[in-house]
Amino acid sequence: MRIHHAALRTTDLPRLERFYRDVLGFAVVRRDDARGSVWLEAGGAVLMLEGADPGEPPIPRGSMELLAFAVDDKEAWRARVEVEAETADTLYFRDPDGRRLAVSSYVVAR
Repeated sequence: MRIHHAALRTTDLPRLERFYRDVLGFAVVRRDDARGSVWLEAGGAVLMLEGADPGEPPIPRGSMELLAFAVDDKEAWRARVEVEAETADTLYFRDPDGRRLAVSSYVVAR
């Protein structure tokens, strides 16, 4: 089993799209303006950005939920994101909505 897609909800779809496209480098593969969604290619999975419904709660401030992306060289990312914490293999940062993200070069032993 593998991840098929992840959906992230937002009150500012254009801002979130710019971040994931321009900062993280994900390519837009589908846009549905009628539904208020953008689909991004994320290493074989789809990252869906969706407009939030009115009254939908925001990401809790300081949330420690995490979405981490595998990279070959975490140091290449240091200048692209505002690092909040790090380990030897991983840089942690936030997206514009406050969602906790990471890029990691850690190799999982199988």
